[in-house]
Amino acid sequence: MTDMAETMRPRQRSAVGLRLLGPVLALLLSACATRQTPSGLPLPEPAHPTVTAPAAPTSAEQDALKALVALQDRLDRVAAPLLINNPELCKSQARNLLGFTAKNKYSYSGEFADAAQQMFGLSERLQVISVVSGSGAARLGLKRGDSLLKVEDKPLPEGQNAERQAAVVLAPMVGKRSSVKLTIARNGTEQVLDIPLTRACGFRVELGNTDNVNSYADGGRVLVTRGMMSFLQSDNELAYVIAKEMAHNALGHPSKLRMNATVGGVIDNLIRVHPDTSTLGGTNGIRAMPQEFDAAADTLSLYMIARGGYNVDGALRFWQRLASQYPATVLNGHTAIHPASAYRFTVMEQILADVKAKQAAKKPLLP
Repeated sequence: MTDMAETMRPRQRSAVGLRLLGPVLALLLSACATRQTPSGLPLPEPAHPTVTAPAAPTSAEQDALKALVALQDRLDRVAAPLLINNPELCKSQARNLLGFTAKNKYSYSGEFADAAQQMFGLSERLQVISVVSGSGAARLGLKRGDSLLKVEDKPLPEGQNAERQAAVVLAPMVGKRSSVKLTIARNGTEQVLDIPLTRACGFRVELGNTDNVNSYADGGRVLVTRGMMSFLQSDNELAYVIAKEMAHNALGHPSKLRMNATVGGVIDNLIRVHPDTSTLGGTNGIRAMPQEFDAAADTLSLYMIARGGYNVDGALRFWQRLASQYPATVLNGHTAIHPASAYRFTVMEQILADVKAKQAAKKPLLP
């Protein structure tokens, strides 16, 4: 999930569109002057370059972009309650978030640039693409399609680097305030909204554009692959996967294993439109998670799931099914980097009983 202040970082992408060149020095000639060669013969008039309109996006490009956007929307929707309802469990990694994602026409790769502009009506300005359900932005009525004009009366950047520049402007404001005044354009009119900031786990939840069945955490991000999302049978199961990786981040496991950079490189690759799949034959240099770390993350994740309003009952069955269909011998799969299945399942049985007992007794859902 990409939040404008805490998590906005342009995805790695190929160049999009044509860049405008700097000022061109024009040679001003008299309207009645005739251009001549040294011999006195007139020069032929220069040919005017033909300006070709960009080709309309193909239906295949639009369908591919729609599929990616739909998967990311599902990730955002399922992740939202987990992020918003668990700042106490994320501890030092809890942040104030604006609660929405914004992009402009430069936010998509060259392959999808035209399709994105046509589908979303994107321009130079940043435009709201998604709003986190349950956030202050959602409660105040911010909508997909709203254009961002100003924050605290300061004009927001436009153009190719707008996402990165806007993050620089917004980050210090979000860290020190309980709300941010945002000027938007909607249906041709300007509106000023005082957006309440939302305390949440400050993790980005990303889509991995590959078919291997896996998920990753690098300390600040969670990535779920397209293959994993195809394997899942429900939003509850997606919540199990997201919460597990959130728990690894909250417990500092990537840092303790010195895997932040390695896993971060894997995530950077997988979020591309065309990842380098030659590295997916193995574990990408990621160390297997020690069983104590995995059990601790399972424990914390089950509480996160319950606090997020999801049903914990199917969690153990899901992980058992995943380990059975994608065992540790599948080196690019989830179990290969989480191999202590038997130990994990024993711990999960105990923790599930504890969580359900606390739910029944209406006690605080804390590990």
